[in-house]
Amino acid sequence: MRTVLHTLTLLTVVTTVGVGQMVPPRGSSPARDRQPEDTVEVPHFRVEPPVAPLGAMWRSLLVPGWGQAALHRRGTGAFFVFMEGLTMAMTLKSLHQLGFEEQTDAETVEAKRDEVQDWAVLWGFNHLLAALEAFVAAELWDFPAELEAQPLPDGGIGLGLSVYWR
Repeated sequence: MRTVLHTLTLLTVVTTVGVGQMVPPRGSSPARDRQPEDTVEVPHFRVEPPVAPLGAMWRSLLVPGWGQAALHRRGTGAFFVFMEGLTMAMTLKSLHQLGFEEQTDAETVEAKRDEVQDWAVLWGFNHLLAALEAFVAAELWDFPAELEAQPLPDGGIGLGLSVYWR
């Protein structure tokens, strides 16, 4: 095992030293082999979002819907604000009911504690999901795709995805 390790170390040193001492072939000079600089300006292919992806993520992590609003995704932001209000209200309501049940020594105290915990987890999950959605929406800000639904002749509904290629 030790000889294998010494052999690998020796090979690494020899190849590193050998690569560093390579000499260019005769008849070529570094000035002659240099490629001309590219003078054609390449247009920007990415349209920058109004907010950086991490900025949108942090906004929605603090206040769900804020990152979506900054990205002009008002419907999605409104959904996360609604879920924030619902989960907050239900957590506080369950806490109030838990306090009442503890005062009256009801048999359902453990079930009510579980209910409070469930609503609190949903409240936190709403924050994480809003942050993730804002990050992905900012990353895919300029994705050229449209999803459309059209009625089919047989009465069904067909979904189509249009992707524009440049």
